[in-house]
Amino acid sequence: MFSARRISVGVASLAAVGLLVALPGSAQAAVLPVPLGTADSFVVLAGETVTNTGATTLNGSIGVTPGSSITGQETLTVNGETHVADTVAAAAKVDFGTAYDNAAGQTPATAIPTELGGSTLKPGLYSGGTFGLTNTLTLDADGDPTAMFVFQSAATLITASDSRVLLIDGANPCNVFWQVSTSATLGSGSSFTGTILASNSVSLATGATVQGRAFASTGSVTLQGNTITKPVCVGAPAPTPTATPTAQVTAVPTGAVSTGDGSTSGGGNNGLGLLAGVLVFAGFTGVTFVAVRRRRLNV
Repeated sequence: MFSARRISVGVASLAAVGLLVALPGSAQAAVLPVPLGTADSFVVLAGETVTNTGATTLNGSIGVTPGSSITGQETLTVNGETHVADTVAAAAKVDFGTAYDNAAGQTPATAIPTELGGSTLKPGLYSGGTFGLTNTLTLDADGDPTAMFVFQSAATLITASDSRVLLIDGANPCNVFWQVSTSATLGSGSSFTGTILASNSVSLATGATVQGRAFASTGSVTLQGNTITKPVCVGAPAPTPTATPTAQVTAVPTGAVSTGDGSTSGGGNNGLGLLAGVLVFAGFTGVTFVAVRRRRLNV
């Protein structure tokens, strides 16, 4: 008789092989998309007022609620709809709140310094106290148009004059979000990218442009001769079509099974399944070898 200890070792080894095949390698948690809902069509949303001076162009809708004041409309061009304290603005404001909570609640975040200028960041979730931007911040998507960039500020977002956010290698402005716990201020002539979700207010200095949105929950959005454009969202590339699999043997074969007749093959298309089969077979072979070896030693 061969020992129970030899059997347990062989079975344990087989179980370990099975576990190795079943579990994929670990990966970092992906940043979740931030849902805008009905707020998606807006480029400006405010809780109190929208104030404009100078020639401002909004390529998207504008809304305010529960406040009911939009000033400077005579020099404001809106290529979209205008909603003032109505049901559409109210619904968009609720969805804005959902987006804000989503962006603020995601974890785990990578802490980054206050100054963002001169940095190149890959897709991810980033957090800090006060965010400042001088010169250029580069966001690199590594060729993935669905890559997300979410920034969580515990205080403010302030950009310097003529600063910019540059997107490269497939980065999509639809997927860049700035959750700001107080207020955001964009410097004159700055070129900003992404949707600003501010708890209090958003202020754009003269000539600042945004490819994205400026949303302020409780306070005002202040405009001074700016251009804000709703980004054109680019979806993921269409998947490459796969060939139709060859029909498998459906009749029960008769007679002896000869090597290579295909009656025991699964088609050979599942590499992982084949690997699992080979490893499991190897495990059982190990158990059989241990058993036979032990019996011969006991003869």
